[in-house]
Amino acid sequence: MAKSSDDAMKTMIANLKTNTGKTLEQWTLLARAQKFTKHGEALKYLKAEHGISHGYANLIAHSVFESAAMLVEDKDGLIESQYAGARAGLRPIYDALIAKITKFGGDIEISPKKTYVSLRRNKQFGLIQPSTAARVDVGINLKGVPVTARLEASGSFNAMVTHRVRVETKSDVDAELISWLKRAYDAS
Repeated sequence: MAKSSDDAMKTMIANLKTNTGKTLEQWTLLARAQKFTKHGEALKYLKAEHGISHGYANLIAHSVFESAAMLVEDKDGLIESQYAGARAGLRPIYDALIAKITKFGGDIEISPKKTYVSLRRNKQFGLIQPSTAARVDVGINLKGVPVTARLEASGSFNAMVTHRVRVETKSDVDAELISWLKRAYDAS
């Protein structure tokens, strides 16, 4: 069974004190005292000044700015809002992708954000984003894999992935797309 982002977050928060010596609340207060105005400033400070890993620093920075979708309780609501209104017709594409991706293994974390859903194993291997009313973009981390007409370079789409596949119908969720996602999953 895929690990939920809630379970992963609870584990990370529980391990924070053991691994860093402070609770999330203590780190949040310490970082807020610095009066940062941007997430990246807090992230850089925590890593450079306190030697905190990127994952923990990111968690703390999100807590400082109360900005993390991972700290939002209604994760299903994030997905519902992504596929509301003009984008409602794209929901079957998302559902088809998730049905195929969760078969890769029980260690997948499906982490909804405000505008996309992150797909993680040990690290992010892909993402699903309803980019327009007529298209879902699937971002995939495939370092060193050449682009094709369908497997585009991610370009300005999202810096968190190397490639993008534009999906306009449920039938576009085919063996080729799933094989690229599986390859990225295996490499993560």
